[in-house]
Amino acid sequence: MLHNHNSPHANQIGVLYRHGDVLIRRIASLPIGTQKREGAALAEGELTGHSHRLQEANAVQLWVQGHHLFLEVKESNATLVHEEHQAIELPQGVYRVWRQREYRPDAYVEVMD
Repeated sequence: MLHNHNSPHANQIGVLYRHGDVLIRRIASLPIGTQKREGAALAEGELTGHSHRLQEANAVQLWVQGHHLFLEVKESNATLVHEEHQAIELPQGVYRVWRQREYRPDAYVEVMD
């Protein structure tokens, strides 16, 4: 289910948010073994220099486990911003973050801004 900010389901586990080439899914809790990561940027734009970032850096905590990225929104909500996309509000909770990938005959590659 993709999230519509007017939806009463925003706080349910499994809700998906898409922000350009970033996909975010609400999860029940952080996996065991995650480690804190500094900053509030979910993805840096390799081509444009723009980033998908949380506007309220003090309201969020990023976590990593290997190559997997997780986001914890610690306040009632946080705003995800990017110069080329409409801002979206993420309610308090824990999320798994993915970079969108595209298929090419020889490999799957991350989408670049």
